[in-house]
Amino acid sequence: MFENNLLTYLIFSPLLGAFILLFFNRTSHNAMRWVALLSTLFTFVLALLLFFRFNSSVAGFQFYQEVSWIETIDVAYRVGVDGISLLLVMLTAFIMPISVLASWSGIKHRVKEYFVFLLLLEVGMIGVFLALDMFLFYIFWEAMLIPMYFIIGVWGGKERIYAAVKFFLFTMVGSLLMLVAIIWIGVYASQTIGHFTADLLVLYDISPTISLTLQSWMFLAFALSFLIKVPIFPLHTWLPDAHVEAPTAGSVILAGVLLKMGTYGLIRFCLPLFPAATYEFMPIISILAVIGIIYGALVAMVQTDVKKLIAYSSVSHLGFIVLGIFALNEEAMQGSIIHMVSHGLSTGALFLLVGMIYERRRTRLIVDFGGIAKVMPVFAAFFLFITLSSIGLPGLNGFVGEFLILLGAFQSQALDSYWYAVFAATGVILAAVYMLWMYQRVMLGELENPDNKKLLDINPREIITLVPIAVFVIWIGIYPATFLDKTEASGQRLLEQVERGRMMHRAAQAEGVSEEDVFGPEQSSYPENRTR
Repeated sequence: MFENNLLTYLIFSPLLGAFILLFFNRTSHNAMRWVALLSTLFTFVLALLLFFRFNSSVAGFQFYQEVSWIETIDVAYRVGVDGISLLLVMLTAFIMPISVLASWSGIKHRVKEYFVFLLLLEVGMIGVFLALDMFLFYIFWEAMLIPMYFIIGVWGGKERIYAAVKFFLFTMVGSLLMLVAIIWIGVYASQTIGHFTADLLVLYDISPTISLTLQSWMFLAFALSFLIKVPIFPLHTWLPDAHVEAPTAGSVILAGVLLKMGTYGLIRFCLPLFPAATYEFMPIISILAVIGIIYGALVAMVQTDVKKLIAYSSVSHLGFIVLGIFALNEEAMQGSIIHMVSHGLSTGALFLLVGMIYERRRTRLIVDFGGIAKVMPVFAAFFLFITLSSIGLPGLNGFVGEFLILLGAFQSQALDSYWYAVFAATGVILAAVYMLWMYQRVMLGELENPDNKKLLDINPREIITLVPIAVFVIWIGIYPATFLDKTEASGQRLLEQVERGRMMHRAAQAEGVSEEDVFGPEQSSYPENRTR
């Protein structure tokens, strides 16, 4: 019984912590912090249980659960996990306790409301990765916006209102386009199978028969929503403002998890639902991804604010992930999935480190630092370690994803050109330039600013916050098979689904040829997608 409901417990366990917090007195700050921490740790334990009970050899969705919700339009509470969503759920559950620890001393007003929003945000994020009903996915997607809006708008920097509104408007525009596409494909299903449905696994079966014109419009509606969230060039302008103004934990979650919801959406919805349109738009999106890799790196190089520099580095790193997704081969897909996790760890840790120095100096300008490694040696050592992981040093996590993506893009028959990989590779070089140059200016040199001479090195709580990330940075770098094995079967199935869907589309568009004539009824992916 417990295992059958494991995903439900995982999604809604943070809600219990948020409910408990409502009964606390507003002055009981430490008690509320402990409740939030224990709640997120409990969710992480459930995620670990899911990870160890997950069968890597099964390509379909496991722990599938379905409860009827709105029967007239076949909307239900449908959740399930495969290898792709498993790693992102693990990343989310891992990042949240770290985010609570990062907020321990930095959040001093409206502490109850802050941690309630943080826990509600976790519910939305995990729900997005596990939802297998289009309507349920949309509910979680929208629900996630509200807590992040308040986290940025209430506990952010001086321009927090502007950044929060910009973040909300950009994401909301994309969400409305996605809602139109969800209704559209549901209506198409009613014309095909006789009734409206939001069941993603049913839609996987029927969507390849959609004409290329309709596929293209639906693909664009979904893709724009997800590419805004990634964000890809030129839809990235909300990201630097949101990162700079958000509190430390907000930036960690934004970089670590929320951006991955965009790339996850591309994998879960755009590719398998609209395989023919995927091939149509693949060159355009791949070019934008490469532009984003180079543009993000070049703009990061000239930043004067450390946090904004890291924000633009995310634009560059997410460009790699999008390129890997649309290379449509196993190496690149595996690279994209593992790089989502690696980027979440490395960039999340960089924002943690910037938050630690900001609490001490109340500034993030590079010019205000210099030589602080002399007074903060432990901090400087962690910063160097995470910097090297971010630029893809072999033996650390960043190298694995970037190598697989570039290898896959170089060999990709879908992209049909190695120039994508060649230009993307310049982003690796540029990343080393802007990250190491930033480190040199902040940490090394003479300690000239008198305010920096009084700085205290990081305390035990801050070390405890960083050590778990450092462990996974090394683990993924040295032995990535632990995580790649979990995603291999699901990644292969996805690519086969896209290719088969493209063939189905061609066959269905040919006069007098039906899907069963070409593939036979035993080839339907519907039954084998759902496993427990």
